[in-house]
Amino acid sequence: MIDNFKAYVVREGKNGVFSGQIETKKFDDLPPNEITIKVKYSSLNYKDALSSIGNKGVTKKYPHTPGIDAAGIVVSSKSEKFSINDKVIVTGYDLGMNTSGGFSEYVRVPAEWVVRLPEAISLKYAMAIGTAGLTAVLCIDLLNKNCGIKNSQAIVTGSTGGVGSVAIQLLSKLGAQITAVTGKSDSDEFLSEIGANTILTRDELVEKFRHPLSKGIYDIGVDVVGGEVLSGLLTCLKRNGAIACCGNVGGPDFSTSVFPFILRGNRLLGVDSAERSLDQKESLWEKISDEWMLNDIEKYCKIIGLNDLGFELRKIYDGKQTGRVIVSIDD
Repeated sequence: MIDNFKAYVVREGKNGVFSGQIETKKFDDLPPNEITIKVKYSSLNYKDALSSIGNKGVTKKYPHTPGIDAAGIVVSSKSEKFSINDKVIVTGYDLGMNTSGGFSEYVRVPAEWVVRLPEAISLKYAMAIGTAGLTAVLCIDLLNKNCGIKNSQAIVTGSTGGVGSVAIQLLSKLGAQITAVTGKSDSDEFLSEIGANTILTRDELVEKFRHPLSKGIYDIGVDVVGGEVLSGLLTCLKRNGAIACCGNVGGPDFSTSVFPFILRGNRLLGVDSAERSLDQKESLWEKISDEWMLNDIEKYCKIIGLNDLGFELRKIYDGKQTGRVIVSIDD
């Protein structure tokens, strides 16, 4: 094994300003865990952007390498579960938060974080999914179990982001009629291509809200916005509808009454994929690599290298990113 490797490292500078650049690191810099992985691909998530600007709620100590996703090849293993040359995926847990993350040529992680790559998919496809996509898969899995998907009226907020765009592609594959909500005025073509049937601006959506209950329009929803949008969506569900909530870009607080729940039997499903058990993650990966496989997902992904990370992290933090971004570590 080589002695040194490259990684994107964020440091705190003068006046509390954080910045990142590619640096050379030694293997002794990696944490003393069981599985060492040569990373082939990572992906971009909003949590990575927070880590890159010094958000102490995500990353407590700097210098630090972000990247909450990694897909690559095992080069060293102290676990009987994995052997050298196994292709594997790591998403979530503490990777890229306080454990050196996937924006690096190598990571070293606990064996209980690692999922073996399903044979039907590539490492690149795995990072086209990543944490954001896995969250979308979990949302839809829960909605399917609670309400069913085929022929449903579905609504997806934050529809151009990582979670939203994967959710639309999967809902379309499963036969839903999809309303996509976006704050981007130039995203109609992209949203139509990935499967949206109707596109609304946030202002147009808000006009539909009438508290405590509006006309029931949607059977199911995937919400990454929270705040006022989630408050309104709860008033627009049909009887026995459900919303899977997995984000708070519009604020962590929302208001509602009991009426959607006691008069229409609606449900609000909280979703977090990062801390799901390994068994649950393995099940989701098998599903998205088999009956729920998104064959065209890479078509809608942007591929960047480590040199592009500074610009792209700022872009996702500012809410200007569209679709999924794959980070090719070899480029």
